[in-house]
This record gives sequence, C-alpha cells and structure tokens, in this order.
Amino acid sequence: MTEIRSIIPDPETLLALEVEELASALLVHLNDRGDGGANLSHYNFFNDLINNPPYGKHDDRINRALMEAWDWLLYEGFLAKRGDDSVGFRAFVTRRGQKLKSRADFDAYRKGNLLPKGQLHPLIASEVYPAFLRGKYDTAIFEAFREVEVEVRAAGNFGPTDLGTDLMRAAFKPSEKKGQATTPGPLTDTQAPIAEQEAMANLFAGAIGLYKNPQSHRHVPTHAEDAAEHPQPPGATPPSP
Repeated sequence: MTEIRSIIPDPETLLALEVEELASALLVHLNDRGDGGANLSHYNFFNDLINNPPYGKHDDRINRALMEAWDWLLYEGFLAKRGDDSVGFRAFVTRRGQKLKSRADFDAYRKGNLLPKGQLHPLIASEVYPAFLRGKYDTAIFEAFREVEVEVRAAGNFGPTDLGTDLMRAAFKPSEKKGQATTPGPLTDTQAPIAEQEAMANLFAGAIGLYKNPQSHRHVPTHAEDAAEHPQPPGATPPSP
C-alpha cells in the first residue's frame, strides 16, 4: 500500500498544500489499499493516524489536514458512504475515484473541470481539449482561435490567403462607414445597428489579434486558469449573413 509519507515525504509540505492537493495524495493512498478502497472506515483510518503517525510523531495538524481532505473527497464524490453502515463511518472509493490512480491523474481531472468539454463547440473541443489536458495551454488557445479563422474563411467564401485580423474585418465589414453606405462583409448582420456591426467586426478581429496571433509567433507562458478564462471564441460557426 502506498503510504502518505511516501507520497509527501515532508510533513511541512503536506501542511502547506491546499485541501484539494492533499486530497489527491489521500486518494492515491486509499486506492492502493488491498481492498481497492471498497471498505474504508473513517474511525479506523484516523485512529491509525494517532497510533501510527505517518511521520513517526503525533501531530494534530497533520491529522486535521487529512480529515479535511477526507471530507473534501466525500463532498466531491470521490468517496461515498456505505449504505450498509447505520452509523455512517464506513465509506468506499467511488467509480470516479477509482479512475484516478495517481496524482497526475487527479491533476488532469482538476484541469479538465476548469474547461468543461460539454460547453465547447464540438469543432473546438476536438482540437482544444486534448492539448489542454496535456498542459499545452498556449497550444489550446491557438487551436481554438485557428478553428474560428478557418470557419470564418469558409463561411464567407474567402481564399486561403485571407488571414487573421484582415480576414475578420472583411468578413464583418459594416454596411456603413462614416455615414456613407459601403458593401457589407458576407457575414455582416445588416439588420443590426451600425454600431453593433462595427462592434462585431472589432470583436472577431480583436479576438484573433489578442489570442491567436501571439501564440502563432512565440511561446506565451499560460496557466490552466488563464486558458480556461479566455472566452470561447465568439461563434465557432459564424452566423449566416
């Protein structure tokens, strides 16, 4: 069985972890029990912490931190209480919990939750999600906005040399400029007020210029939270003109 101490050798490191980070180590420990975490006793687990401290010396801080992690696993659905226990002290590792055999698995799960796949357009999800889970956040951003560019080019019947922000401004060109009528872009909603037509062109051009172009030319340090916070590209399938 993988012991807590072998996963986190230093007790001060354990105490410095956020509850979900410590929960990942605890889940690895529980999954590696001889019964696969099918029959866990809350009482026995913490009684053993008192009698056999993981770091050789009793420390209430360690025990309280692990109790927090245990309850977090219950709350998040990685552990569940056994129905045959009237007292409520016995639990088991759920199917969700059994899938996460390592802390790397747990980290991938947490990152995936930052970017719910079901909320992404299918064209974008197929390209973006694998890169996001691998930690290639700048690549995920680039792939997402490249799909937008490809779809705009196809929907507007543009050629392969029509690119980037110029493509967006041509596709969503307003039907009027400075009070003078102009030929609108093929994807422009000509029924919308001119100010909104201009805003749509700026939105698409700005998104490509800010999110896609930098990733095309250099490595842009990006964290999971930052990548997930980038708005889903506006209209992966552009609106019909």
